Amino acid sequence: MGATPVCQITAAGCIRPDFAACLAYIQAAYRAIYGQDVYLGADCQDGQLMALLANAIHDCNGQTLAVFNAYSPATAQGEGLSSVVKINGIRRKSPTYSTCDFLNVGQVGATITAGVVRDDAGNGWLLPDFTIPISGQILVTGVCQTIGAVMLSADAVDTANGLGAIATPQLGWQSATNPAAASPGQPVETDSQLRQRQSLSVGLPSQTILEGMIGALYALPGVTRIRPYENDTDVVDPTTGAPGHTLALVVEGGDATQIATIIAAKKSPGVGTYGDVLVTRTDLYGIPHPIRFLRPKALPIAWKVTVRPKAGYTLDVASAIKASLAAYTNGVAIGGNQEYASAYPAANLTGDPRSSTFEIIGLSSYRRDGSVDAYGDVQALYDEAPICSVSDVAITTVAA
Repeated sequence: MGATPVCQITAAGCIRPDFAACLAYIQAAYRAIYGQDVYLGADCQDGQLMALLANAIHDCNGQTLAVFNAYSPATAQGEGLSSVVKINGIRRKSPTYSTCDFLNVGQVGATITAGVVRDDAGNGWLLPDFTIPISGQILVTGVCQTIGAVMLSADAVDTANGLGAIATPQLGWQSATNPAAASPGQPVETDSQLRQRQSLSVGLPSQTILEGMIGALYALPGVTRIRPYENDTDVVDPTTGAPGHTLALVVEGGDATQIATIIAAKKSPGVGTYGDVLVTRTDLYGIPHPIRFLRPKALPIAWKVTVRPKAGYTLDVASAIKASLAAYTNGVAIGGNQEYASAYPAANLTGDPRSSTFEIIGLSSYRRDGSVDAYGDVQALYDEAPICSVSDVAITTVAA
């Protein structure tokens, strides 16, 4: 009859016996009682009862394996993953609002409270309280009052020239512009995104300054993607244009002031920063330090998928394919290469039981202008962030 087929904790991890082993154990125990000549095929009542008992053991083993996996960030899911990542001092990010940096011009010393800038689409962007400095202008990060991925292209707001408007006019506040595109809001952080951030969070206590800085920036609310470029030479970086001995950080999402504060605190003394976003931080000794970084430029990506439906294919499956491909694109690193081969598992819903309900016979992606790179890939520039919404994924079905 042998040992009871239950999960075993070994040096290789938790080993779960398969259903066949559970069924064989139950059948052997039954025959030991009632004789070896008892018929236990699937077409008899006793055989079906044995299968039910074996399935109960198999399900219990599955729960044991799930509990074991819940203790590791690499395998935990849902609430279990949300709980275990607290060891690293992080938590799952809630749905967020789009953010956008606004350059505000006004009279020196004017204090603006609860300011709201409205774009031409009617969306309001709430600004934090700020005071116009001696330079006559200040960059602050506005938060869209509508949750979700609200888009706003660079220079779409220029209140001095009739683009958008200051919804809450105040004395001394003359104009507002957005020099960079908005960082779209995000839905609830997925398990895969949280696992990736957990692996990066271990850089917080790292021995390298850059890794610690990236880990601290990822912990900020709203920050979704970061791409660092470190130029430790004496010449200008041909890729980014950054001067020698400067640090160029491309940061998607998050508050500009909080980002600059972390960069100022974590960077090495004497190392310059490069970018088109400027925030001046004053240290404890009253010395102003200009901190620069970059906001990514959106690289819209669209997908075309041709599938051959099988039994069980529904509109829900099509929606899952669209969501999976959009999530893949939005997870590509800033300045990264969106690879055709890497996207195929996402389109095929690999690991999802619904993947058996269709067959992919065509898959292609392209930029908004219709161009692609070699092998169907799309290579982003150093400061470009690939983005894709569900509406950018088109699915065509062909006869089975």
